[in-house]
Amino acid sequence: MFSFRTTALEDQLDKALLGGRVGCFCTQNCWDTARGRYLHDMFRDRGNLAVLLTPRDTELTPGTNHIAFEPSDLERLDAVVVEIQDAGARYFNYTKDVFRLMEIMTRMEDSPSLYVVDHINPAGRIVEGSMPSGAVEPHTPKVAHRHGLTLGELCALYYNEIGAGFPLHVISALASDATRQLLPWTIAPASDIPGMFTCQMYPGGGLWNNTTITPAIGTARPYEYFGAPFIKHSQVDIIPAPQGTLMRPCTFTPAAGRHQGQRCQGYQIMLQPGAEYHSLLHTVQLIRYFLERYPQFELLPGFEEKLADPVLLGYIKGKTGFQEAREHVKLEEQKWIRKAKRYSLYDDQPYRIK
Repeated sequence: MFSFRTTALEDQLDKALLGGRVGCFCTQNCWDTARGRYLHDMFRDRGNLAVLLTPRDTELTPGTNHIAFEPSDLERLDAVVVEIQDAGARYFNYTKDVFRLMEIMTRMEDSPSLYVVDHINPAGRIVEGSMPSGAVEPHTPKVAHRHGLTLGELCALYYNEIGAGFPLHVISALASDATRQLLPWTIAPASDIPGMFTCQMYPGGGLWNNTTITPAIGTARPYEYFGAPFIKHSQVDIIPAPQGTLMRPCTFTPAAGRHQGQRCQGYQIMLQPGAEYHSLLHTVQLIRYFLERYPQFELLPGFEEKLADPVLLGYIKGKTGFQEAREHVKLEEQKWIRKAKRYSLYDDQPYRIK
């Protein structure tokens, strides 16, 4: 059973929410601006909060972007309420944690109901990339790299993909002041998604995490910056840059993650006002560029499963040209948009950069 609800969670009259045993699966984004409390405080005040599942460390600690839990944490619950802020790309860790939650609930003999408090997608409705082909990261649905959907819409899609039987209820992002008016990047979705531009860089920039170049995790500007100790700046270098994008040579020292404490040379991606930036296509161009120039640059285990696109992988490895890769992405985006519209819960629709 699936339902889309347009009134706020606290106004829902379901017995499971009012008097049942409730588990809350949430991040710092579950803050209620009108009442000055977190989602789980509502159930704690009602006296029926049974389990609280949150990230294991402080909200801006690099390397802690997962919600760890065991199937036993879900036993004897009547409802699980999810409230996180998705980041707009299919490899966002907290969203994959939600999909793992759904997979476990599907296997339970007596599953609780699932309630998803929806939020606006901070990456907007723009679509980039292709649906996975071949091996893929665990707990990943068949969506484009930048999917253009909200978390509630993603859960409705995944609910269908895995053939789930438990009740799924999505609370509209327009149902409360916090989810309707609070800008989706005001509270950072994760320690590596700190600002309003980060989600535009993340659909492609997330691929750097499975290479020997760091996307500046452990700095104030992850995914806008990238680099490594072995990169050398040169005035004769012509770094790939699409129209409306500037590449500034820079240096940084990550406080966490790959190359922690080491001086890195790299580049800052600077978008001119009004520029339409296709992060995925730009990033695969950059990856190919650095693979051709630096033997120290490697694609690490997990890269192919994250990219999950043999055509783009072929381009990265120099087997095809950029025009072929771009045309492939165009067709894949059109295919994904047709699928995505079947799960859209709001008036605005996913679209691609022309």
